[in-house]
Amino acid sequence: MQSLILSTATRFLTGLMLVFSVFLLLRGHNEPGGGFVGSLVASTAFALYAIALGAKAVRRAVRVEPRMLVMVGLAFAIAGGLLALITGAPLFTGVWLDIPLPGGGELHVGSPLIFDVGVYLVVVGAVLTVILTMEEEIS
Repeated sequence: MQSLILSTATRFLTGLMLVFSVFLLLRGHNEPGGGFVGSLVASTAFALYAIALGAKAVRRAVRVEPRMLVMVGLAFAIAGGLLALITGAPLFTGVWLDIPLPGGGELHVGSPLIFDVGVYLVVVGAVLTVILTMEEEIS
């Protein structure tokens, strides 16, 4: 049964939850949060979207096969760990780069962020696979 109130609220909440999940991802290596917690919030947003609008709507919104997200996430996580080996440090040691920004200032980016993005993609892809499989079995 479709609920007008649930589907309308879901469209608003999904965007808000996805923005919050990215916020958690980006602040995770310095404060509480990170790829895992951020991906759980994003997965909850997609689960709510699937409940309100169905699995086909989620597949249209995501536009990528969830298993592909898992594979790309694993590649990011492995790359984040291997960056340290290139510099001669032990595996999964944090490597930081200062990237100059136009107009002054620097962007401080490190391998923990790359690893967190990988974890984020793996968890979102895995949870989406489970959610969509269950939702499609019910339909």
